[in-house]
Amino acid sequence: MLLARALRSAAAALRPLPQRVPPSPLLRPAALLCDARPFTRSLWLLSGDAAGTQRPGLLRPQRASPASVSCGCGGLHTEGDKTFAEFLRAEIKEEEKIRKHKSLPKMSGGWELEVHGTEAKLLRKIAGERITVTFNINNSIPPTFDEEPQEEEKADEQEPELTSTPNFVVEVTKDDPKQTLVLDCHYPEDEIGRGEGESDIFSIQEVSFQPTGESDWKDTNYTLNTDSLDWKIYDHLMDFLADRGVDNTFADELIELSTALEHQEYIKFLEDLESFVKCQ
Repeated sequence: MLLARALRSAAAALRPLPQRVPPSPLLRPAALLCDARPFTRSLWLLSGDAAGTQRPGLLRPQRASPASVSCGCGGLHTEGDKTFAEFLRAEIKEEEKIRKHKSLPKMSGGWELEVHGTEAKLLRKIAGERITVTFNINNSIPPTFDEEPQEEEKADEQEPELTSTPNFVVEVTKDDPKQTLVLDCHYPEDEIGRGEGESDIFSIQEVSFQPTGESDWKDTNYTLNTDSLDWKIYDHLMDFLADRGVDNTFADELIELSTALEHQEYIKFLEDLESFVKCQ
């Protein structure tokens, strides 16, 4: 009996085991599918639920918003705005320190001054004539093309002062109300002298007649360019202006007046810019 049992055990051990056929994927239980692909959840499910509700923090980077503070004006206030406003305040203080005139300087010769923003008008009456000089300080400071300072130059050397040299228009009106003599003048980069004697610090560019009392001048009126003008006629025109108070002294004082007005408007612009940035 023992021998027969041993022979049956040995025969069972030598018998080949039946091969297990893997079940079809279609017949796999849902649990097996989940175990085989644990990361099959779609991006849509990660970003929301089945109803489409958004889930914050999943697969969406959080964008850092700029540091800002809101106020009653509804404007944006950033750290950059704060730094900008502080810089403007310091710049205004420095400009006030170097400001020469707290009020606009007066012109000699009995000229009356009218200022409308960046435009200024000087008026004077002599006998039956009315002389008007108009200028605008916008773009009146010539550009500087200074070379870089040399190493041996002093570091504390002061920068040259900015000077306003605007173009100006002289209008001469006589008792005849029909036409006005108009002379367009400017400050040349180099002093221009015609003929003998003292050189003039300003020059006449164009001369024309325009209707009296009209702000819009007619381009159809003849305009004389002095570049092609006989120098004797030019000298007489300069003497004509000098006799009416428009000479080198007037031109020097006009530069001082224009420079003071330009600096005044520049400081006002900085103050307005500071208020705008601070939203005050």
